Amino acid sequence: MNFIDAAILGALQGITEFLPISSSGHLILAEKFMNLDIESLKSFDVMLNLGTLLAVLIYFWQEVKGMIIAFWKFIVRKLPANDPHAKLIVYLVLGTIPAVIVGLFGDTIDEHFRNAKSVTVMMLMVAIVFVIAELFYKKVKAKKVEVGSWKQALIIGIAQSFALVPGISRSGSTIVAGLFQGIERENVAKFSFLLSIPAVCGAITLTGIKILKHGTVNVAMGPLFIGFLMSFIFGILSVAFLMKFLKKHSLNTFAVYRILFAILLFTYFL
Repeated sequence: MNFIDAAILGALQGITEFLPISSSGHLILAEKFMNLDIESLKSFDVMLNLGTLLAVLIYFWQEVKGMIIAFWKFIVRKLPANDPHAKLIVYLVLGTIPAVIVGLFGDTIDEHFRNAKSVTVMMLMVAIVFVIAELFYKKVKAKKVEVGSWKQALIIGIAQSFALVPGISRSGSTIVAGLFQGIERENVAKFSFLLSIPAVCGAITLTGIKILKHGTVNVAMGPLFIGFLMSFIFGILSVAFLMKFLKKHSLNTFAVYRILFAILLFTYFL
């Protein structure tokens, strides 16, 4: 892998990890065009995930800092009743549990669904779900300001677990789950991005374990750093873009994009 390959894949990861357009679908396309086997580049995958993780931590630092303080107060038994950051921690833990359970079958899921045909179908199906969710959201008169109950968090977490299937999109599935519950787009997107923190940390940990068990770092330090830097820069830009975009726009724009991308996949691969 050279510097250009690393820069392209880093930028692609940063953009598609957070926008509801499926990072896995785009990476499959990139594999074919660049003649790279992404699955064999485990160390590079870790660096890309570190970049996107850092992007979320920085963009939502106030919330992250609040949760760190709340956790520390809990340890020293000085946590005020009904602390909002403490509730957020509980909701994120609950929302992460479904993905952890489904993640135990990650290798099986990849074996059956990590292919162009499956991704094409998922891109189309989720596009339709986007449109249905937006129609439902428009009919809900009272919009809920934020994720405010354990049931809402758990439902969003279950939606996130479906995103382990390539082509679905983690951010897309979680935002849709929020829309069906009448939660404002930008607020469910914020919860979705915070929910990505434990998910990405888990992915990094599992990949790191695989590296230690099956081999050493197989990418030079230069491309590793470039991939990390690009995934961080484009990751924070895509988070900022989506948070602003969802204040005034629906998911229908991304539904159109997914349909066009599915047509491209179908034409090129099938």
